[in-house]
Amino acid sequence: MTGNALSEGIRLYNTNCFKDALAFFLGLPEEVHVDSMELMYYIGLCYSKLGRYEDALLYLEQVVTAGKNQDRVLQCRYILAVIYAVSGRKRLAQFELNKLLELNYRPASVYASLAYISWQQDEVEDCISYYRKALQLDSNNLTALNGLGYVLACENRDLTEALSFCKRAVDEEPDSAACLDSLGWVYYKLGLFDEADKYIRQASLLNSENDEIAEHLRLVSEHHK
Repeated sequence: MTGNALSEGIRLYNTNCFKDALAFFLGLPEEVHVDSMELMYYIGLCYSKLGRYEDALLYLEQVVTAGKNQDRVLQCRYILAVIYAVSGRKRLAQFELNKLLELNYRPASVYASLAYISWQQDEVEDCISYYRKALQLDSNNLTALNGLGYVLACENRDLTEALSFCKRAVDEEPDSAACLDSLGWVYYKLGLFDEADKYIRQASLLNSENDEIAEHLRLVSEHHK
């Protein structure tokens, strides 16, 4: 019965109509009997997809606390970690990610996220270790390829390896400003300023509002004639 009552909202969600799906779920009449955790799960997902993170937290945290469906709990913990990370609550993000590891939920995405959090907290060795673990699990994980290449470049370590990682990331996502910037940054660290300018300029055209890309472009422009 629950599945039938929620099916239209689930269909809208699965077709990326997140605003309409949210309106459907929130508009369900009280007399319609549904599994409250199932409803909270989908409302939380909709809010997260719409970038309404504080609203998403209210619902997803309840799904985790209830602990009724283990697969859902793991998924929601990961989404919570991502929300905490993008909203600057790095310790909370780290807690959720480590909890996932304790529960033996260890896909490459969890290690890549832990690497990102570690980098944000200046825990460089942990960051590199987590990115390498992610690539051991999934050698084509885009986040880990780009992230590890960029971190190695920033640390002036293994620049040839960093170049290989970043080239693979750009091959996978040629229109990613983040990947293009990372590749350009590796070239900058290698002293290949023409190549650095080429890729960082492309990244800037794709994301002109990014302060880090703008700073990289400024630095490269000082060397590029």
